[in-house]
Amino acid sequence: MAHAAASQEMQFFSILMRCGSLAAAARELQVSPPAVSKRLAALEARLGVSLLHRTTRRLALTHEGETYLAQARRILGEIDALERELQGASSEPSGLLRVNATLGFGRMHVAPAIATFARAHPKVEIQLQLSVNPPPLSDDAFDVCVRFGEPPDARVVARLLAPNRRLLCASPAYLQRHGAPRTPHDLAGHNIIAIRQGDEAFGLWRLRSGKRTESVRVRGNLGTNDGEIAVNWALAGLGLVLRAEWDIARYLRSGRLRQVLENWQAPPADIHAVYPVRHQGTARVRAFVDHLATHFSTGLPT
Repeated sequence: MAHAAASQEMQFFSILMRCGSLAAAARELQVSPPAVSKRLAALEARLGVSLLHRTTRRLALTHEGETYLAQARRILGEIDALERELQGASSEPSGLLRVNATLGFGRMHVAPAIATFARAHPKVEIQLQLSVNPPPLSDDAFDVCVRFGEPPDARVVARLLAPNRRLLCASPAYLQRHGAPRTPHDLAGHNIIAIRQGDEAFGLWRLRSGKRTESVRVRGNLGTNDGEIAVNWALAGLGLVLRAEWDIARYLRSGRLRQVLENWQAPPADIHAVYPVRHQGTARVRAFVDHLATHFSTGLPT
């Protein structure tokens, strides 16, 4: 089989696994699901192995499929790197850029940044997907992910976009009814609105003041995996919430929320742009991350 055709089949299989289903892959490739199934069968027939276990719910890789996918992604990455080197670092950004961010932050802050980037770089096709939890690093579904906290892994590039403190706050109405906590251990007597995201365990908070660290168990009758909902509950006076400063700055400025335990700090939620090492020379990724850095350097939203 010609090298160009083999490369196209690798790209097809990589897209199929990223999409997770024949129907989703058909939509991205703009063909019918039977056409995708036929193309997959032809690829398996040519290789002489089964690449997938087909079930009604999902596509599961066989051992041979895992090997083929890993090598296909490696080869495609090397081809992409070679083309970037030949085209030169100053080439105009173009091509598909896949971005992932969390629901509320992505909607409020990343989407507007993408809008201004798209106007400046019309040759870049941008796909933004918002999710509750960040995708695994082993997943090849995204080119750039906007994440919070410590850089997740040495295998990726993590560029700091902005510092982002986690602040404990409540509405004036709640504080009037229940009083403000004066020490971390006072939190045991308050209703805490739980935000359950990613792999972070809820229920034990570690707060620091200078060299002192306090571990406090907290509880409450409200919990959600959506930070925006949690903030709305706090605005309604239903409890205390620990939330990133970028998400609540406007409410603190207006007085709708008030910070408590100001001298105690939770682990920060610094904002990073995370992307695979192999993408650091890609013009569209480099330009987009630079744009994000400029966008977030203007400071907290008003």
